[in-house]
Amino acid sequence: MTTATFGHRAAPSRSGYGFRTVARMEWQKFRTVRSSWYIVAAVAASMIGLAMLVLSYENYAQLSAADRAAFDPVHDSFISLVLVQLMAGILGVLAITAEFSSGMIRATFAAAPRRPLVLAAKAAVLGAVTLVAGEVSAFAAYAAGQAVLQAPAPHATLGQPGVLRAVLMAGAYPALSALIALGLGALIRHTAGAICAMVGVLFVLPLLAAALGPSVLNTVQNLLPHVMANSMTAARPLAHMWSPWLSFALLCGYAVAALAAGSWALTSRDA
Repeated sequence: MTTATFGHRAAPSRSGYGFRTVARMEWQKFRTVRSSWYIVAAVAASMIGLAMLVLSYENYAQLSAADRAAFDPVHDSFISLVLVQLMAGILGVLAITAEFSSGMIRATFAAAPRRPLVLAAKAAVLGAVTLVAGEVSAFAAYAAGQAVLQAPAPHATLGQPGVLRAVLMAGAYPALSALIALGLGALIRHTAGAICAMVGVLFVLPLLAAALGPSVLNTVQNLLPHVMANSMTAARPLAHMWSPWLSFALLCGYAVAALAAGSWALTSRDA
């Protein structure tokens, strides 16, 4: 009877890991991989460095009246998101495809058989790290950009309409890019293939959309991640672009859809 009782209690201990325990395991993996922190550091350096570079060479005095009216020092502080979205995407892909490449994913699923839970824990850790890093970098990039912007160019303050929202959304964009990439990585399971998919979504689709007529392009481009980033990081409304909150909601929907597809792939196919 003692043996039977022991056996009955041992089964839950093997498959009964909760979200907190699995998330702790995923955090341990993430923080012990140096390349993850290299990419996070590169994201921060790119956001701050390019903000300073772009705004320090902003020749506001020679702009036309129309360009001066459209000048947005907040949006110009986040030109780096073109590059940052790719780096964040690579980080998201590697968060799961590296385990498939090394075979470690089998040990992960043996310890935590509920595969959607594993993906949710990875998403929580990845999202938390990239969100914190993105927000800190966004505020630093904003501050650095305004510091090097020379008169007579107008400076933006966080109290002005749309400025705080733009900075916050700029910090959230790398996290959403990383989560979308994580879902693609779980779906494709191959590092090169998932990164190629990210490049296609971020850079190839905009080129294909540019070949469309203006009436179609104005609608289609609003569905592309980088155009959403432009809308989200602009303190002033941009022509032919959806509102920042609509773009943000749609990008969140992309992340949820990618993670749902990745979760389905993990549960329906062998590791």
